[in-house]
Amino acid sequence: MAQTLFVLQRLSALVMAPLVLMHLVLIVYAVRDGLSAGEILSRTQGHWGWIFFYFLFVISVSIHVPIGMRNVMLEWSDWNPSLVNALSWLMALVLFLLGMRAVVAVGGLLL
Repeated sequence: MAQTLFVLQRLSALVMAPLVLMHLVLIVYAVRDGLSAGEILSRTQGHWGWIFFYFLFVISVSIHVPIGMRNVMLEWSDWNPSLVNALSWLMALVLFLLGMRAVVAVGGLLL
């Protein structure tokens, strides 16, 4: 299992790295031009490219972060590994649901 998680975390990082870089560049661009959250959403809303971009972002974060946090919790605490695994799954679910809420908003289905 540890080897599978190692590979999953590295693959998710491979996907996530360029997405994070592009996301940060877009934030700097938007802030520099003084765009509000509403203006940014109006520019991205309903565009399949942005929907796909943020969908990939959410999936990769939902995989990458809980695996890393699982490793940290296992190394730095004396918690039962079953509890740590359950917390990691819960974290993955919360990240996925919150992220998908944002993706749905970009899709124009939630305002």
